[in-house]
Amino acid sequence: MIYWELLWSFLQVGIFSFGGGYGILPVIQQQVVAQNHWLTMKEFTDVVTISQMTPGPIALNAATFVGTKLAGPAGGVIATIGCSLPTTLLALLVAHYYYKYRDMRLVKGIFEGLRPAIVSLIATAGLSILFLSLFNTETLSPAAVSSPDWKAVVIFAVCLAILRKWKSNPIPIMIGSGVAGAVAYLLL
Repeated sequence: MIYWELLWSFLQVGIFSFGGGYGILPVIQQQVVAQNHWLTMKEFTDVVTISQMTPGPIALNAATFVGTKLAGPAGGVIATIGCSLPTTLLALLVAHYYYKYRDMRLVKGIFEGLRPAIVSLIATAGLSILFLSLFNTETLSPAAVSSPDWKAVVIFAVCLAILRKWKSNPIPIMIGSGVAGAVAYLLL
């Protein structure tokens, strides 16, 4: 039964997620955390972190991770197929028609209208993860602001400063933040 549930949930993720990358995170969060209760929000944040650090698209990595966690390797394969099948078929269809009609004003207008929606999806997912990481809550409230996780705030601020000032490669920053987190949370 879990295989069908994984397939159906990740087919929905694949069908109803637009923008790829971080834009898909709210859809995955809805399926995995809110609707099916397969993971807690904290576990979902860990899935996002692992999905970013492993090669490949974040949605497929998340699907594979969740499927494997719930139903072993077969569950990982089924969730990955569920997530990738609709987008693969849709991409082929859209590519065909896009190249045929890409110079039409209507098509250009549709793509211009989709951009702000994708940015809002990414911002929503990013803010949820930020609030959870820094304040241990999914939404920002006065009570949460008064009791941040100072270790996380410092690590975040240092990483953000390095990335913005020197435009550094994010891989050493992720490794460094992992080491800093291990030191801060295990030794301090």
